[in-house]
Amino acid sequence: MRFAVEQWAPEYGTPLGAELEAASAVPDVDVEVPADKWTPLESHGRPAESVLFIDGVRRVDANVWIDREDGAPLLGLCATYAAGAVRCDGEAKLVAAEVRRGLFTSAPAEAVVTKHGTYAVRATAGSSPEELWLGLQQRMGELEREVAATQSDAELVVVDGPLTGRQHVPGGVGYVKTHRVQYLSPALQAVMTALLPGQRTPLFLTTTSWSRYSWYTRLPGGGDAPLSGVVRCEAGADTDVVVARRLADLVSVTLPRFASAAHKDPRAPQNLYPIGGLERELRRRLGDQQLLFRALRVAAAR
Repeated sequence: MRFAVEQWAPEYGTPLGAELEAASAVPDVDVEVPADKWTPLESHGRPAESVLFIDGVRRVDANVWIDREDGAPLLGLCATYAAGAVRCDGEAKLVAAEVRRGLFTSAPAEAVVTKHGTYAVRATAGSSPEELWLGLQQRMGELEREVAATQSDAELVVVDGPLTGRQHVPGGVGYVKTHRVQYLSPALQAVMTALLPGQRTPLFLTTTSWSRYSWYTRLPGGGDAPLSGVVRCEAGADTDVVVARRLADLVSVTLPRFASAAHKDPRAPQNLYPIGGLERELRRRLGDQQLLFRALRVAAAR
């Protein structure tokens, strides 16, 4: 029996979802190279000299129940979220970090003031756990866009995660570490798994609520598992394919410089060093969860 051990630490799962979902729209895989000519592509050119990495983190500090005069209490979330940016241009430097607290609910509500922070009302479409979490995710994405808008002179902007909801970040490229959607046919997936470090697949175009170019590239330092080191990148399709090709090449020759090593990061090599460092700093700035939880209980008892 032959087998390969996934390099990611088990507590982080795997880069490949347990079961890939089919893409909601059939992608156009002929935009750069006809499907029957697909093969791993070498990326040419120099790496970007200045790269801005943007990421956000969020945390639920407490689940709350909000009383209503005309019905049963509704569920809400008191949560803290943050977004920041690291610029790499010969050195890595934290250039922005913003923290917000919010009361996420669909019920009529007022801001919750505690000794250690105020949770401003953040209206959501509904009160189910999924709708509350989506509201939190959307607000974090908005904060990431605000952070990106203050940093406009980088040659390349890498946003951790899908670009959905953040496609208006100027020059933004979505960086997806975990594969949950199956975009390619089995024949084209074989091209993806055959990638060597630094190579990429041809572009493919997906149109849902917005249009985007995507491609897969492999980072160095992965193990023998089929998708070790393989990430999906995406960019808005409001440009022509020639410009998109140049961007894909730029990303594919730049990202290997930032790939993490297994002895330093449990999600190596996909969890890039600047992103990992930014996540740790933002989580530190969220504050002590237990302290905030106790402060919320005191506020509720008033």
